[in-house]
Amino acid sequence: MIKMSARSDCSKREATLIRTLAVVFALVTVSFFIMILGHNPISVYISMMDGAFGTGYRLLETLRKSVPLIITSIGISLAFRLKFWNIGAEGQIMMGAMGAAFIALNFPQLPAIILLPLMAFTAMISGGIWGLIPAYFKARWKTNETIFTLMMNYIALKFITYLQYGPWKDPAALGFPKIPNFSQNAVLPDIFGLHAGWVIAIILVILSHIFINYTQPGYEIEVVGGSENTGRYAGMNVNKIIILTIFASGSICGLSGMIEASGVNRTLSVEITRGVGYTAIITSWLSYLKAPVIPIVCILFASMIQGGTFIQMAFQIPQSAAQILQGAILFFVLGSEFFIRYKISFVKQNIPEA
Repeated sequence: MIKMSARSDCSKREATLIRTLAVVFALVTVSFFIMILGHNPISVYISMMDGAFGTGYRLLETLRKSVPLIITSIGISLAFRLKFWNIGAEGQIMMGAMGAAFIALNFPQLPAIILLPLMAFTAMISGGIWGLIPAYFKARWKTNETIFTLMMNYIALKFITYLQYGPWKDPAALGFPKIPNFSQNAVLPDIFGLHAGWVIAIILVILSHIFINYTQPGYEIEVVGGSENTGRYAGMNVNKIIILTIFASGSICGLSGMIEASGVNRTLSVEITRGVGYTAIITSWLSYLKAPVIPIVCILFASMIQGGTFIQMAFQIPQSAAQILQGAILFFVLGSEFFIRYKISFVKQNIPEA
């Protein structure tokens, strides 16, 4: 018989080896698919690395794609530590971007030193409120936060669509459904060739690590995430912890929306998220919800996205093929967690004779 049992003896070295082998097996598996398309897998993989890091411009593009991933992953990991499955980062990013756009479009003449912090503050409040709604229902009536937060993504999308095609539509766009561009005062400045969002991302990583590991609220999140009953037994206000933590999670995701709207798009549109909210769910899990690991995983994942875009042009490989590579790596890495947490053993079953 095959017996599966939990394992607690897997060292960090063994876990790293298992995950590394998972990536290798994913690359080998996809290599067969690439050969079917008539290309040399090694050349394709080298080109992906070149497309992500080959020049200064490509490196900046990779880092630019990683910034919203890092910030959103930090926000999602905060909720996941509480065992609150926040699938609504997409909506929280959109609402944060909408709040920032409201300030940018209505107060374009304010100096940047006032306008940008005001946009960030409004974005965080907007994203936090969007996360607060399902958190309140979860704390008050024990609703399913997975479905709740997912459905709110579509409500946020319809809000942006309404504004883009209605009240905020640019009259100078000749009928094209577009929201006006932000004034220069509302655009994040560049630091070393990349918008200042990367500095914010680094600060958030450091603050998140300190908050979770060295503060009482961080400890309370860990306790309640492990067991709500334990938290209540220890005298913690579980509902308050849930509401405040998810508000903070949504606020961080909303800040990501402000950075994308101000630093990259320089306006608001329905494509503001580009799926970052869903991708960050994966990068959060691959980082084991550890703030110092999140930037590494997000940069590697962003390089895979950037490299996938490059090989589409270099080898005329369709976008779906590049996504297959990304999906295969994720599938194998996530699958490797089974062998880290569980062990398989073969047990001989003795069946007595009749």
